[in-house]
Amino acid sequence: MASGERARYWQYPELPGVDLLHAHYVRKAFARHTHETFVFAAITEGVEAFHHHDELVHAGPGQIALVNPDTPHTGHAGVPEGWTYRTIYPDAEIVRSIAADTLALRGSVGFTSPVVDDPYAARLVVGVHRAAEEGNALAADSLLRLVTARLLRSHGGPVTPLPTRSAGARNAVRAREVLEERMAEPPTLERLAAELDASPFALLRSFRETYGMPPHTWLTDARVRRARQLLDAGVPPAEAAAVVGFTDQSHLNRHFTRSVGVPPGAYQRARGGGKAPRPGGPGRPV
Repeated sequence: MASGERARYWQYPELPGVDLLHAHYVRKAFARHTHETFVFAAITEGVEAFHHHDELVHAGPGQIALVNPDTPHTGHAGVPEGWTYRTIYPDAEIVRSIAADTLALRGSVGFTSPVVDDPYAARLVVGVHRAAEEGNALAADSLLRLVTARLLRSHGGPVTPLPTRSAGARNAVRAREVLEERMAEPPTLERLAAELDASPFALLRSFRETYGMPPHTWLTDARVRRARQLLDAGVPPAEAAAVVGFTDQSHLNRHFTRSVGVPPGAYQRARGGGKAPRPGGPGRPV
């Protein structure tokens, strides 16, 4: 990680289904990627710029970047001094449960804007982090529910998946299934298109339209996500790299860090590590 940049990606055991990231980045640039979870990123200093779908947006102090599951996005500094943020990654089921409990919203829910200007909600996100750092489970859980309900009430609502009607969209779905099944040894675009009785260019276009990125970018993202699951299960990084199809651990390290924000070894060590260090302690991000 570049000099002056700090990041800690971790879980608080008393807050299951939620990942936490506290980081300061200057030269860091996130590759286009997705999350299986929601993203609530409260900016505390500087400005983060990121592509959300095809739109470049910016988030500064007092604002929250909101990203729905499986939504392609990037991330980089919007000002020379970079940005500092505290991020919550709540599992989709947690958000759905809170939506049903507090707002009587059933089914799939999501957010309509990638950046919201809500200093109070941003303070709640920071509060979740601080409560987790102090080992205060009651406060961490309460604040998580408060901020999720507030954001859903003001900036969210039901989400209806688009139906897969066209032949191109159906081919994109089938191509994704093939890539998931043969992640370690994927076919070339030409062979993949031939298996689906489509032209390579048509498949490339329909895949991008359906998933927001071309097949090779989606595959890299999927490999990182699968590697995270393996790391969570205790699989060593070198073995995880081989299982998901990266050439070696260095390739996993590079792509993992570009998507997650920390190297796979640091990610694995920090996950489920219990209480965070006391303020000023070793490893605590700026």
